[in-house]
Amino acid sequence: MASDKKLLGKKGEDAAANHLSGMGYTILGRNVRTPSGELDLVAQAGEFLIFVEVKARRGRSHGLPEEAITRRKKKHLLESAQHYLQETGRMDEPWRIDVVAIEYGRTGTLERIEVFENAISG
Repeated sequence: MASDKKLLGKKGEDAAANHLSGMGYTILGRNVRTPSGELDLVAQAGEFLIFVEVKARRGRSHGLPEEAITRRKKKHLLESAQHYLQETGRMDEPWRIDVVAIEYGRTGTLERIEVFENAISG
């Protein structure tokens, strides 16, 4: 059986994908594996290829979800994005890394979803 953390992550990714789709993003991939780690979502919005890191939290006892992006995680995201661009032959396209922060209440209700565009840069 999947852990609570895995279920929360999946629920968060589903909510993020739906929210981004509603903003006009086209979801190109989910849980894309690279040698440097996993990309939660890969999307297209206008001319931009967008790599999306989703952070979901239940409550704020461990801080805000967007605060969970460590220096190490940023490095992995940048390396994963570069790998994806090389593997797909899209090196010349404009791209960015967005973070979607999601907060759920104790009963599992969605309380906040916020998109931070271009949240991570090299």
